Amino acid sequence: MSADEAVSDRVLTVPNAISAARLVLVPVFAVLLARHQDVWALVVLVVSAGSDWLDGVLARRLNQVSRLGRLLDPAADRLFILVTIVALAVRGVVPWWVVALLLVRDLVLGVMQLVLARAGWAPLQVHVAGKAGTLLLLYAFALLLLGSLLPGGWGVGVGALGWAAALWGVALYWVSGALYLTQARQVLAQARA
Repeated sequence: MSADEAVSDRVLTVPNAISAARLVLVPVFAVLLARHQDVWALVVLVVSAGSDWLDGVLARRLNQVSRLGRLLDPAADRLFILVTIVALAVRGVVPWWVVALLLVRDLVLGVMQLVLARAGWAPLQVHVAGKAGTLLLLYAFALLLLGSLLPGGWGVGVGALGWAAALWGVALYWVSGALYLTQARQVLAQARA
């Protein structure tokens, strides 16, 4: 979003409804995966990843960028990633070190947001690296789940694509984290000056 785009206080917008629906899909995905209804869980995961892209596009095209959306969209992303990665680790699809990498990054940024809030600052604007990392992770999780369901060489091939996307997604996730921390430090330094 450019600096000159208007941010409204509207709550009832199409992008906010999409983000809210993505939040509702989080427990649906978890229950489907826990019940080993993997095909439906995969569908929910792919729909969620697509809706993450769609809500941002619609917010800009329909001029419906809102303060709530700036909070709701990243919150839905974080929650979906958290539930997905933990569920996949419990199922043995991904190792626990991947969970730790993502959780540590989100914990650090959560503390950063609290520091900014105490200083009276709103949440930082989402970086394209963060959005790209999130999208890659969501599709990586879908590919890893699909790879675990497919037999033989197909499963290995899809799993390899999933791991490539996951590693790039984790890298971009951490790059965006570093960008957010740098931006927060600059904001706090300006406030003190």
